Amino acid sequence: MKNLSDKSIVLSSYSFFLALAAVFAAVAVIFSSPALRMTEEEAARLADSGAVKSKPTLTVIIDAGHGGEDGGAVAADGTCEKDINLEIARRLYLILTSYGIDCRMTRDDDIMLSDGEGGTKKMRDLKRRIAATEGGGCIFLSIHQNKFPDESCRGTQIYYSKNAPESQKLASDLQNAVKTYLQPDNKRQIKPAGSEIFVLDRCTVPAVLAECGFLSNPGELSLLKTEDYQKKLCCVIAFSVAGFLLDGPAPGPS
Repeated sequence: MKNLSDKSIVLSSYSFFLALAAVFAAVAVIFSSPALRMTEEEAARLADSGAVKSKPTLTVIIDAGHGGEDGGAVAADGTCEKDINLEIARRLYLILTSYGIDCRMTRDDDIMLSDGEGGTKKMRDLKRRIAATEGGGCIFLSIHQNKFPDESCRGTQIYYSKNAPESQKLASDLQNAVKTYLQPDNKRQIKPAGSEIFVLDRCTVPAVLAECGFLSNPGELSLLKTEDYQKKLCCVIAFSVAGFLLDGPAPGPS
């Protein structure tokens, strides 16, 4: 893959991203209105209307956190984080690929990625997720859900890798879009990931982790389990990714 800092990638795809960002802006508004509904298939037909004609070079790696025997956080009603993560990742993949963005999923089934040797099963799983970014030319987006003893805690929060300067911008784009289009009362700030978030700590490409909501908050859990809310959330994420790709990477060290 080409290096993300190659400005020719951005220049050659400028017209694509300009049209894409405009389309996503309109779709995000539609998804943010509770009175309106749009399916992924309808979004795809909108993309085929003529506004988008070329494809970008960069790849978006969509990582559905946990899986298999690793259920992640578990809500009071038994809802497993791994299942919501996968549903959101699948919807996001469909929307982004409908607009011509090259995407790959680290998992598309209820499994742990623990093949191979060395380390614990969980560590092998995490390393395989990061391995999807080898060669560069991509961004890494990990989908997760939060949980906290205080049931009042709610709201999407984005963490970013400190290993690539572009990660902070992508995280900021995502957090701002969530607040603008989906959660106007969300006052959470983006945070740099420490070693406790292995995939971001070890990732060398622009990488973020989205804690989409709190399974411990009954109201937010109820939303996260619905198809409608998942579609809205995915549209906001897709809009942010398009905007990030349109702006191009931040200058690297000379």
